[in-house]
Amino acid sequence: MTFSIVAKCPQTGQIGIGAATAVPAVGKLLTHASAGVGAVATQAKLNPYLGIDGLRLLQQGRSATEVRDILARDDPRAQHRQFAILDRDGSTAVWTGEACISWAGARSSENLSVQGNRLAGPHVVDAAWHCFRASSGKPIDERLMEALEAADRAGGDKHGEHSATIYIVDKEEYPLWDIRVDAHDQPFAELRRLHDIFSRSVIPEILSMPTRACPGGEEAEDDA
Repeated sequence: MTFSIVAKCPQTGQIGIGAATAVPAVGKLLTHASAGVGAVATQAKLNPYLGIDGLRLLQQGRSATEVRDILARDDPRAQHRQFAILDRDGSTAVWTGEACISWAGARSSENLSVQGNRLAGPHVVDAAWHCFRASSGKPIDERLMEALEAADRAGGDKHGEHSATIYIVDKEEYPLWDIRVDAHDQPFAELRRLHDIFSRSVIPEILSMPTRACPGGEEAEDDA
């Protein structure tokens, strides 16, 4: 019922998740990412604890494959779940339970995994994967946005999409990007509109906020 992308930019170290679904609200419970640690996207019969516990295991230094195997082993309804994991080194691992609605599957490589269920077909995943790979010179937020749009053009969720999200972490414990569209007839057009507003008006504010290295933020550096 969802397609998602988990990715890491090897140049900046930024880690991001993009997703879209027919369900009214996708962003809050599907996306789990931590700077310098990795990311988990959990979908199908969604279990938020796969993301919460997955990040905890990644923080312990477990690989993406190890985390996938532990989560699948410990979830009593694992055959109804789909989740993707990206670790701090950019390695990826995906679980697609046998009970996920067809078409369900994934395509993964270093620093990138695209997965989905109840899709029009494998070409949806391929479209997002190829689009993301072809845009390597762009910022990860734009690459995620374009890859989601490519998946939608390829057919996306067989029931259509009504919500979409982009979530990106950089160096701090708070996200750099967190934009969501819920219960919208044109979620990608709305996500693009929010992306442009966020890029123009919100990102400069976030970049000036306090960091662990500079607790006073950009204004404190100017005062010094």
